[in-house]
Amino acid sequence: MLPEVIGRIRSGSISAEERIRMFLERIELDNPHINSVLHVNSNAIEEAKRIDERIKTRQAGKLAGLGIIVKPNISVKGLPISCGSKVLENYIGSFDADVISAIRREDGIILGMANCDEFASGSSGENSAFGPTQNPTSPGRIPGGSSSGSAASVAAGFCDIALGSDTGGSIRNPASHCGVFGFKPTYGLVSRHGLVDLSMSLDVIGPICKDAYGIALMMDVISGSSENDAKTIPHERIDFLRGIDDGIKGKTVGLCSIAKEMCSEKRIYDVVESTAENMKKNLGVKLIDIDIPHIDLSVQAYYPLVYVEFFSGTRKFDGKKYGKPIEEFCGEEVLRRILGGKEISRAEYEGKYYRLALKAKMAIKIAVEKAFEKVDFIVLPVTPKLPHRIGDKITDPRVIYAYDAFTIPANFAGICAISVPAGEIDGCPVGMQILAKSFNDATLLRAARVIERLGIKNA
Repeated sequence: MLPEVIGRIRSGSISAEERIRMFLERIELDNPHINSVLHVNSNAIEEAKRIDERIKTRQAGKLAGLGIIVKPNISVKGLPISCGSKVLENYIGSFDADVISAIRREDGIILGMANCDEFASGSSGENSAFGPTQNPTSPGRIPGGSSSGSAASVAAGFCDIALGSDTGGSIRNPASHCGVFGFKPTYGLVSRHGLVDLSMSLDVIGPICKDAYGIALMMDVISGSSENDAKTIPHERIDFLRGIDDGIKGKTVGLCSIAKEMCSEKRIYDVVESTAENMKKNLGVKLIDIDIPHIDLSVQAYYPLVYVEFFSGTRKFDGKKYGKPIEEFCGEEVLRRILGGKEISRAEYEGKYYRLALKAKMAIKIAVEKAFEKVDFIVLPVTPKLPHRIGDKITDPRVIYAYDAFTIPANFAGICAISVPAGEIDGCPVGMQILAKSFNDATLLRAARVIERLGIKNA
């Protein structure tokens, strides 16, 4: 567990250099098969040595000695920012994203750049131009996406914490499939400066870790308003580590039964329901049934919005300033989204379909907010189906898009959500998704921490 690791580093029983060397050796040995890391930071050992000196003089930050893997759509100065695409495979970051600057200030060590679905376009981890990422916990199956390499790197033991980005579930989806914790913060809580986003109105950067404490620790470092990102919302400083082990007795948890009807694999809902019942029995929470109208429209509303915003955002990739012309060098899914966004944006439609999608988004947002008038947390599955096998021929993109059916509502509502390991089905990890109101991120992480510590999951 990360608190014990931090204690060992602080006490000097293990050095930052030794820990970073261990990660790099593990990456060298296992990554050729897993393919979750695209590029290793050649300066990581030297950075660790410098941090060891800071530890000795008691000047080190909160992340001192910890190894961080970063999704390659987040800018890290001096490292390739490929976005998992041939379009940007030779593009080197010229500055640090705000989250990377924050990590460096607290002496975190960037180990390298993860694999991901190209330009964050995908839910499986198969759409990278550099080959699919394997699921370390379910060999032969997808790890989920689009933050596939980030979640797989954590599960494989390549790092302490990874950063991903979440548009409609891209952190929680792979965290669930890989059996780790994945957190989507409240929109506006973490600066997106330096993120090559898929959808500017939905994207957030968030952490992935094997335990809830690591999520809280990273959020304590990267959260806060920024003059570089107008979307960050000024608010009172959140102390994510204060009260991290507090209980949640007396809290009300809402279970949405319509989710069972939406699960193509009904056993997933059974795992989530059973885990919620264990929370009731062991943590003293109150469990009630709730209704979230229009949740079944999430996927249909999400993709028109993403198509249009992605099309707009990719117009800068014309081969003149950044990389190669995107339409000439991108993969099938990226091209599908570009052409779809271009078609939806055509002048003769006068924004008709985009506006309809916005109406549906608002209806879902209102429904989620209304549900929170009755409950403190909402519990849902993370995905409606188990991860398929890599290479399975799925010709209908709507089948892949359905992976995000339960995660999109949190992005629409701008609230915080986390995937917590809840059990296994046929050897595949299954996550339980917990949602909380905007800026209740620390409260949500306390709940995840208590669930983790008491082992509250499906038996």
